[in-house]
Amino acid sequence: MKVGDQLVFGEYEWIVVEVQEDKALILTQEIVELRDYHNKNTDITWKDCELREYLNSEFYNKFSEEDREKIIETLNINPGNSWYKVDGGEDTMDYIFILSIDDVVRSFFGDSSRLLDYPGKNQRYWFQRKDENNSKRIAKFLNSTWWWWIRTSGKNNRVAAYIHGDGNIGIQGNGVSKRNTNVIHHLANDTRGGVRPALWIKSDRRRLENGQI
Repeated sequence: MKVGDQLVFGEYEWIVVEVQEDKALILTQEIVELRDYHNKNTDITWKDCELREYLNSEFYNKFSEEDREKIIETLNINPGNSWYKVDGGEDTMDYIFILSIDDVVRSFFGDSSRLLDYPGKNQRYWFQRKDENNSKRIAKFLNSTWWWWIRTSGKNNRVAAYIHGDGNIGIQGNGVSKRNTNVIHHLANDTRGGVRPALWIKSDRRRLENGQI
């Protein structure tokens, strides 16, 4: 078993992004649905947002009882936005979650930490479009590339950071709810951000090696 292995769990296809002894962190290979980060435009962090509530209730309950027993409740550290000095809110205990800025910059898509820790003089809204790791962050919804949420706040707590359709990181953030935008998914006819759930599962090494849980 290794990082990069693909498997099916519940109704979705996942990729292994981290392995620790008897557990593995898995992320959906593609965007599974489009949703707002929160259900109204207000100051919010991951701890209290509607997306977290949805993932840990309605989405979690889509899994069978047998599968739910394999999902591990996990302590998530919620880092702030270092560019804008915005607080990321309290740490949380989650069964299902979305990745943080540190996850997508340092850990799971190659190391682009220099762009987070030492932004260029003109790097105000985006990482670099020439970042060699952008292509690793690209995801699709209905076979069309689309942007997807990360749980870290943007330039304030009314916006959340996200991954652009080209894999670049929008560190300034998109509005948490009902954005006025001309960027519309041409198949879904929807402006909401993509959701790529992540979760820790109890792993059986032999079965994971065969692409199963």
